[in-house]
Amino acid sequence: MESCPPVFQISGIKNCDKKRVLLQGIKQLSGKYLGGSVYQSDCTHLIIPKVLTSEKCLASCAAGKWAVTPKYVLDSVQNGSWLPEGPYEAGISADTSSAAFHPIRRWREKVTSGAITGAFQGWRVLLMVQDSSRSVMFKRLLEAGNATVYSYPPPAHASITHVIANPVTQDANSHNAPCVPVNHIIQYLFGSNLIDMKFNTTDDNDAMEANPAEVDFSQLEADLRDQAIKHEGHPRLLFLDFLDNHDPHRPLSEGNETDLSYIGAMIDSGLFIEAMAAIRSEMCPGILPPAPYLVSLVDYAQQGMATTVFLRSFQQIMHGLLVSNPPWLAPANVNFYSQVLQCPRCKMGQWPFLESAISYCLSSEATCHQLPRPGLPTLLHFYSDILAFFLQLFQGELYSITTGQLREPRVCQVSGSLMYQTFWTVWERSRLLSHAVKKLVQLTVQAASGDNADRDEKHKSNLLAVLLDLLSVLVEFWCTKHCKLNPALVERGLQDLGEHFAIKSQCLSTVVLTEMVASISSSRFKLALADAIFRNICCNTEITVGSEAFSLKKLVLSYLPALERLSQSHSWTPHTTNSCTSPNINSRTLRPVENESGGNYIPRGLDKVNAAGETRLHRACKTNQVETVLYILACPGTDVNAKDHVGWTPLHEACCNGSAACVEALLRHRPAPDMKCVVEGVSPLLDALFNGHLNIAKMLLEAAGSELLQQTDDKGRTPLDMVTDPHWKAELIHSAEVGDASLNSSKVLNHDLLEAGSCLLAHLIVCYKREKRPSGCAPPALARALEAHSFHRVTQGWKDQRAIRLAGDTDTLLEMARGKHRGKVCEAVKSCKGENTVLLLQMLEILQSEGEILLAEVKSH
Repeated sequence: MESCPPVFQISGIKNCDKKRVLLQGIKQLSGKYLGGSVYQSDCTHLIIPKVLTSEKCLASCAAGKWAVTPKYVLDSVQNGSWLPEGPYEAGISADTSSAAFHPIRRWREKVTSGAITGAFQGWRVLLMVQDSSRSVMFKRLLEAGNATVYSYPPPAHASITHVIANPVTQDANSHNAPCVPVNHIIQYLFGSNLIDMKFNTTDDNDAMEANPAEVDFSQLEADLRDQAIKHEGHPRLLFLDFLDNHDPHRPLSEGNETDLSYIGAMIDSGLFIEAMAAIRSEMCPGILPPAPYLVSLVDYAQQGMATTVFLRSFQQIMHGLLVSNPPWLAPANVNFYSQVLQCPRCKMGQWPFLESAISYCLSSEATCHQLPRPGLPTLLHFYSDILAFFLQLFQGELYSITTGQLREPRVCQVSGSLMYQTFWTVWERSRLLSHAVKKLVQLTVQAASGDNADRDEKHKSNLLAVLLDLLSVLVEFWCTKHCKLNPALVERGLQDLGEHFAIKSQCLSTVVLTEMVASISSSRFKLALADAIFRNICCNTEITVGSEAFSLKKLVLSYLPALERLSQSHSWTPHTTNSCTSPNINSRTLRPVENESGGNYIPRGLDKVNAAGETRLHRACKTNQVETVLYILACPGTDVNAKDHVGWTPLHEACCNGSAACVEALLRHRPAPDMKCVVEGVSPLLDALFNGHLNIAKMLLEAAGSELLQQTDDKGRTPLDMVTDPHWKAELIHSAEVGDASLNSSKVLNHDLLEAGSCLLAHLIVCYKREKRPSGCAPPALARALEAHSFHRVTQGWKDQRAIRLAGDTDTLLEMARGKHRGKVCEAVKSCKGENTVLLLQMLEILQSEGEILLAEVKSH
């Protein structure tokens, strides 16, 4: 002991005075102390009050180190030299009357005797922990016990023995190894003697090691909260020139009231052009023409008899009224516009009139009353002008509440808002996705789908642009009204709208979807929609991503791996249901099956099983009914890995019965069937070889590679042991090599889907920085705190979700600075020369450089 002084670490002792006494004692006896909040392999002794579930305690246990109580140091100081450690070894006791259990002693004795080199000797672990700080902690812990740890995705040559995941996902369960949660580490080390202990695998017990003084991060939370609040008040959509550069809050000088009854006489006599000229000459602030006059003009235009001169004059009148008498300046103005902006015949309000205008421009019959057909050019012109006027009116109303410069703020209340009257009933105003908003989304998707083939491309493009601008303005208006009082309500509303839009637009191609997202002017709407569309594309290609709000952490840990899988997707087509045009169709329905008569329908009873538990797919594979197999695989919701009562899958049945065409159909399906499923020691490959179907065995190996050759039956025989012919054995090995080459290929299989996903992620990054990350959101103090402590420790006790999110972003930037995101982008994506993919990679490099700047500031402090 004298020639090799002990090296100590301390865990679980937060009292500064007690810790100071221990440090003085270690120094007095010429021992060494290693500070820091993480386990260090050079330590020989860990001082703990009792067995804990901290990183240091678990790692010391796995490495076979001494774990002693503080009394060991105190008694050694009184003795003048280091005492034997045995009597002071820390243990677990269920209660005060029972003997202590010493799980650390058990592993220490095994390691010191040479029986093992660590508790996890021989483990080859695929670690899939989403929280980056916790993932690093578990990696240190496992390596302390001499395990080999791989990050996701593992190398092709790695033979995984354990998958440790948090949370346990479908990806985690897809590897040919047992998948266990992180608590399995504790259970493995301590056995069943856990009794009433509460396990917490964070490093809370160790967070104070780097600095004996208590660290208070509450001021950081307050600073980040203040920054977020200040950022939320930044200017939104400002339409500075929407009224020909007139200040909407300071109209022209007011005029005197005058008798306009003569204009009514002109209208009654059919002198519409002269009447409109008279109205224009009399327009001035504070003077509104009688609403019935304009209603009569709207009625005449709706009959389809208006000339181009009439329409131009009417457009000038409406624009002049908006300049001189905007509705947001006086309640009387609001009532005036409410009377004028509705169908003169139906008189059902603003939304039915607006909906009819959009529907007519889309060549739809769904108008408030029957209109002249086919679409008359003059009526199309009129309704296009009406849509443009609605947009201009709503832009002005949004501008008025955004700038807060109203003469009479009371006018901007709910009762005086034309936008509220148009899109939300009194009972719907607490949610963004009202009935009218849903209809507007449906009409927007219909405009983007190109179904209105009788309209020229310029007309369709202009119509879609107007509808997207309408959605942007109403989203900004509703969010502005609610964001200060209820930010959570705003987040839910945006998420609901984004998901509703994404579902309704499943019939659109990825090119149209990305172009539509790029055309949206509201960054908060674009953020919600791009996120929802990306998740929906992943869902439709059987890729799982989290549904939590978008963040930089989610981008690195979830979306970048999903982008890689999108690039490897064999196919993706828009859903061909009529969800774009019919509001009564469930848009989540997957691609329908086409029967012999050409009709589209979804068959029933595919999940029904017989007495043996076999589905229709099982039975079709057994009898080599390839047409039926293709038919079933095309149906939505088909489980390609369904098991009968014994556990056999359809692939087992096809391999056993020599149904080569069915095997080929199953292998082409996405998601692919499980080729590693073993039932009573028999895998699909072994099943094919047992029954002499070598051609099927080659197909399986070409699809899954040499990993299948590692499988053994219940007698320990490998697939190659089943083959005695050297020629066929060589054929199988060659097929496995072909499969390995295919799996390791860096070729992008779906360039279009990769480009679409990259475009959406690029929009997400830009909009997220605009909406959620104020400039300078990472103060040096926060970066230093995250560098010295874990994210969990820094944000422990924080209540403000905005501050937590900003801290998480900073932690992610620091991780990216260390190169953590590079492993999430495969070589296939990196080598892609597509415009959107190249742009995304450049944006990731910019984020990484931001993290490097933060890291440099921390190190230079």
